[in-house]
Amino acid sequence: MPQLLLRGTPIGKIQGVLFDKDGTLCHSEPHLLTLAKGRIEQAIRRFHGGNASESVVCKIEELLSAAYGLNAEGLDPGGTIAVASRHHNLISTATVFCLLGEGWPQALALANEVFAAVDALENEVPCLVTKRTLLPGALTVLQALRQQGVTCAVISNDSASGIETFLNQNNLHDTVTELWSAEHRPAKPNPNAVKRLCQLMGLAPAQCALIGDADSDLQMARQAGIGLSLGYMAGWNQPPTLTNYHHLIHHWNDLAVK
Repeated sequence: MPQLLLRGTPIGKIQGVLFDKDGTLCHSEPHLLTLAKGRIEQAIRRFHGGNASESVVCKIEELLSAAYGLNAEGLDPGGTIAVASRHHNLISTATVFCLLGEGWPQALALANEVFAAVDALENEVPCLVTKRTLLPGALTVLQALRQQGVTCAVISNDSASGIETFLNQNNLHDTVTELWSAEHRPAKPNPNAVKRLCQLMGLAPAQCALIGDADSDLQMARQAGIGLSLGYMAGWNQPPTLTNYHHLIHHWNDLAVK
């Protein structure tokens, strides 16, 4: 069975690896920053028909920035835009509108309008969509795992189409053979999502490692009985706060397989 090495030290034998996408395999921060700022801009344009007072506009920007995890350094790796699904981000957006005085039906309808407007803008102006490229060294690890016969999968709170786009953009379909998206049931961080994905891979959770950049991923892995939970630290300008790991990866070059 292939052996994982962390900075040259063996840490466990595995037959499969489950990868988070955003902030782990993928350099997502530029794309997610653009997405968050676009939603804030559309919220300001649509709240009260774009006729909100300057103080309300500032409040919208402040509350949505806090909800999404935007700050002076970029994105909080634990914020909703970095970790949560589209649906959860929609709910947090609608909640902000409620805090500004809207009733829930109106707030939810407005949040859906905001998200649809940003989606339409991305479709009309494709250059606004930042390509989600692999983080440095990730491809080398993926190729090494494939050469050793290790099955690789992606488990993400992105949509299935978002994951497929990422795989297509980076020519990873020969390397990543399974995926689990926010549309699958149950979605992460439910540990049964890991168990179901492992079933698709034909493996027991104990035969696999999971690599992610969020504590919710690592806790999910442990609850599902994953053999190795590895925290990835280098996917964001601000390092994530992680506690539920067996080991930490500070760069993809730290990891090897033989």
